[in-house]
Amino acid sequence: MLILITNDDGIHAEGIQALEKEIKKTAEVLVVAPEMEQSASSHSFTLSRPLRINQRGPNRYTCDGTPTDCVMLAVHGILKHKLPDLLLSGINHGSNMGEDVTYSGTVAAAIEGSILGIPSVALSGSDAENIRAFGAAAKFTARFVKYIKQFKLPTDTFLNINFPVLTGTRYAKFRFTSLGKRTYRDIIIEKTDPRGKNYYWIAGKSTWSNIEGSDFMALSEGYVSISPLKMNFTDYESIPRLDKIRLKI
Repeated sequence: MLILITNDDGIHAEGIQALEKEIKKTAEVLVVAPEMEQSASSHSFTLSRPLRINQRGPNRYTCDGTPTDCVMLAVHGILKHKLPDLLLSGINHGSNMGEDVTYSGTVAAAIEGSILGIPSVALSGSDAENIRAFGAAAKFTARFVKYIKQFKLPTDTFLNINFPVLTGTRYAKFRFTSLGKRTYRDIIIEKTDPRGKNYYWIAGKSTWSNIEGSDFMALSEGYVSISPLKMNFTDYESIPRLDKIRLKI
């Protein structure tokens, strides 16, 4: 297999290094990752300036753009339109669950992969301060991808995997889950600088809803969460109801 690996934390992050090291044992690997951290870049790509690729070793490249840029340049530039057998994005430093998947550069790379017709998996770890957790998550991923073809997922479906806090030496138990629900509080934090001018941080606290079968519930109970996701946001159930409304415009 030829496996494309990218992330949004940058090529020097512990998560992608652990993943690359483990996947290399059983597959050919191409790494194309951002030079700098691109967290919360979502599914953005760069149109306002040219992009540059720099080789950092055999089959290892950096791009001065977003995770989506990395995927596009890998497929259309480095591979000359040849599709890899699998795309792995991560392992992200921090979880990507619930609504957070819409902000995540890690998930966005998997979205771009699925758009291009590549089986794609986004990987995120909630135990980011524990370097051992990245190695355990990488080993789980290496075992998991051996079964990827058996899932026979539609080409527009990708997988979003989140790892809980590592309590032992390995990740073994998992659940297939849906996206959870997070509620943010005090999301804008206002401060004053030494010159008396206001500035703002987008931050604040949040709480998760205890929804049975959700990604958050799985992680809270120590399970790896595996969520099959689609890009199609259409609310098909609402279309017949909307069609019945008589609009005078």
